[in-house]
Formats: sequence, C-alpha cells, structure tokens
Amino acid sequence: MTISYVGQGGTAKAADTVTPAYTQPPSAGQLGILQVVTGHPDDPQPTTPSGWTLAGSFSGGGGAFGAGTGPRRITMFVREMTGGDAQPTTSIPSGGTGSDIAATIALLSRSAGTGWRWAWAAGEDTTAGTSFSAACTDALTWAVGDFAWWGYALADSSTGFPAIGITAAGVTFDTAAARFSSGGTTGNGLRTGAASANVTAGSATVAPTVTATFSTSTTGAAGVLRIREASATVSPDPQTVFPPRNLVSAAGLAADDIVSVSYYRQVGSTLTPVRAATDVDVTGQDVLLRVDAEQPFGVPYEYVAVLTDVNGLTWEIHSSTFTSTVDSDVISDAVRGTGARVFIEAWPEKKRSREATTFNVGGRLVTVGRPRSGAQSTITVSTDSTEEGDALQEVLDGLTEGVLLLRKQVADPRVDGYQALINDGERPNWQIQYSEWDLEVAESEAWPNVLEAAGFTLQDIADNYATLSDLAADFATLLDIALNDFGG
Repeated sequence: MTISYVGQGGTAKAADTVTPAYTQPPSAGQLGILQVVTGHPDDPQPTTPSGWTLAGSFSGGGGAFGAGTGPRRITMFVREMTGGDAQPTTSIPSGGTGSDIAATIALLSRSAGTGWRWAWAAGEDTTAGTSFSAACTDALTWAVGDFAWWGYALADSSTGFPAIGITAAGVTFDTAAARFSSGGTTGNGLRTGAASANVTAGSATVAPTVTATFSTSTTGAAGVLRIREASATVSPDPQTVFPPRNLVSAAGLAADDIVSVSYYRQVGSTLTPVRAATDVDVTGQDVLLRVDAEQPFGVPYEYVAVLTDVNGLTWEIHSSTFTSTVDSDVISDAVRGTGARVFIEAWPEKKRSREATTFNVGGRLVTVGRPRSGAQSTITVSTDSTEEGDALQEVLDGLTEGVLLLRKQVADPRVDGYQALINDGERPNWQIQYSEWDLEVAESEAWPNVLEAAGFTLQDIADNYATLSDLAADFATLLDIALNDFGG
C-alpha cells in the first residue's frame, strides 16, 4: 500500500477570488488537496468550492494584520476525483484593505485500499525569525504507510524553503520533499508553500511539529494533513436459512481508527437503521457483526456503514446490491429468529379510532379530540402444510413483546410492517393440510433497537447436529457458530 505524489498546478493569486488549475487532468480515484492561504483584516475562512470537503482551517502568526506582519490563514480542502473534474473556485470577502489569497491544487494517488482517510492538525509560530517551528495542537494517529502533507501560511511575500521538516514523537518520516513555494503581493503579502513525507516507522497518537528555515524573518501558521489508504469495508453475507437474514459485517476498522459504527439498509433513497447497530462503540475492535432479519423481499437494497474515527470525522461506505427472494409472504419474529411461510388471503379494512367529544355551543357543534390512532385490522392468512402451521404457531406463541413482522413476497409498503397481536383464530381444513388464520392486530412500532436479531436458532442447530460433541468438533468459538450458515 503506497500513497504517491502526482504533482500540483501553479499557484493562483489575487485579492479575493482564485480558480487554481490542476497539474494534469485528474484521474478517477485520485485525491485532490486544495491548499489556500489568505490574509484579510477580518480573517475569514475562504469559501468551500462545490464538490470539495473542508479538511481544516487555521489562522496564526500573532500581531495585527498588515504589510508583512500579522496573522495569515491556511485552509485545506480535499476531494476524491471522479475524472473530468472542474477547476474549483474559492474566495474571501472583497473590500478588505490589503487582502490577499493564493491557492494551489496537488494530486495524490494510492496503490490499494478502498478509499481515502485524512485527519487535520495545525499550529503557529508567533516569534519573528528565520527559524520557524509550529507545534500543532491536535494529536493525530500515525502508522507506517501514512502520507503527511503540510503547508505554510506566512506573513512575508518572499519565496523559497531552504529547509523544511516535520516531526512527531515515536514516528519516523522519510526525507521531506518540498512541493511548491510562492509569494503573493497583491495586498499586504503572504507566502504559501507545502512539503510531504511518508511514515516509514512507528505507530503513535501524537501532535506533529512543522519546521522550516527561511532566508527572511517571518511568522505564520502551518497545517498538516495525515492521509491514509482506507481499509474498512462493509460486506453482507446472505444466509440460506428461513426466514431470510443477512450477517452484516464491517472489517478493517482498526486500521482506519474507527471508534463508532452505524449500519443502515438502503432501498432507493430511503435509509433504515439495522437492528442494534446504531452508534456502536467499536474502539479497539477490527470487525462489527450484526444480523439483519428485517430486510424487504423482492427489491434491491444495499447496506451503508457510517463510520466515525478517533478524530470525530465521519465516513460512509457502501456494500454491493442484494435482493432477498422468498416463495411466499412471511410472518416472523426477527429478534427470536423464527418465522413462517404464509399467504395473505384477506385484509378487508384498516380501522382507526379517535377519542373525541362533541359539544353544542349556542347551536354550533364544537368537537374536541385526541390524535387519530394507528390502524386495527383482522388479517386472514393461510398455511399450506402442517409444518408451516406449526411454524406459525411457534411464532405466535413466543412473539417478542407481542409484536410480529409481516412482509409481502414482493415488498409492499401498505403491508410490510410491525403488528401487535391481539387475538388469533385457526380454521383448519380437515381434508387437506391447509389452514386459515384470522389475526386480530394493531399497528405497532418495531421492537426496541437494543434487542439484537438472532443469527441462528436452536432449531437451526438441531437440524444440523445430533450431539453437542458434533457441534464442538466443527466450531471452536461461539462467534464461529454465529457466523455459520445453517441453511447451507
């Protein structure tokens, strides 16, 4: 895994608005770094160009803003290139006496990984002199293979970096390479420049220090981007058991410094949280496994994992697309892992009530009422065999919190949902193994999110293993059992 410097375009300079150019047409998958250095009496943060993400912004150097003195601001934006990317435009407010802005775009490429991860730290040197040292205030995680990009925002307008460097306790960088240096003289002046290095040894969480030796005395700020090839992936593993369920796992979390994960199931543009997978603390973990037993049938969907790293940055990764298929409608209890094949025969009405009282006030009727209730219904379903009838009995006997999940063979928002069971009645056909069931239900919320969906049931084990010794011979740990597909 290697991150490589591709090159950077020229530095665009003006009083308030710039549109820097790329060194070459960007390729899809490359990372663009837009480094912007500004000087302005009000010290504003420059605008974020369309399609770019703010990595960090910091102003430093001390004193009052003036010609060759006072604070200068360094800001970095990032963007994963798609190919054919337009040149970005960024600006600061016009009308500020002495205002100045300079911007440069650098491109990086990676040899592996699933994407890009970055973290930001910044510091300042307020002591005028030719020796520059800016200790950053935020600790960053460092590992072998990381790429460090750091930039300078200085009060003077000269050019050149006779000596540049970066240090971090416990971390070894290769020889720093100066990438560009340019002075801006439109207003009160500024100097921008950048350098980079790769981490070759060490693993630590520490704040870096940026150094340099200049030919002229100055003060200013420095910003550091720690860039890493992302490793985290989210991969569903559809099981062949009934009722259908997917083992959803995100792997490679530790290498990306991920401390919190949330899973969502996405159908079209709609995101639905996966059970017991919201803001899960994964500090120190490399994998998070959850079971999804509530996916819709007959429609494509994917899983989205929202990852939060140790620096508080949020990342989003997606799985490939899946479609769960069944040969019937399904009533299930996702928490217990039980379910039954049924066919919806009749659903004649959905009745909703509203507590209300009507008053005759001087001949005018005034009605005062509470909000309208959820729907109550009597749903008739059928089972085609004794085995399916027994399966439905088991589901109804042990409903978690009295709630069942009803899903059509092909998802239908009018049908798919959670129902609280009030009463049920069975009407067997004594000539064949066919029964009809009248389920008196009321619309309900899903089970609480803290209840995890079962990855397997005792019946799954019983269907596959005669003795506990046989089970122990195949599985070394309980996690191995949870990961197994008992339907295969």
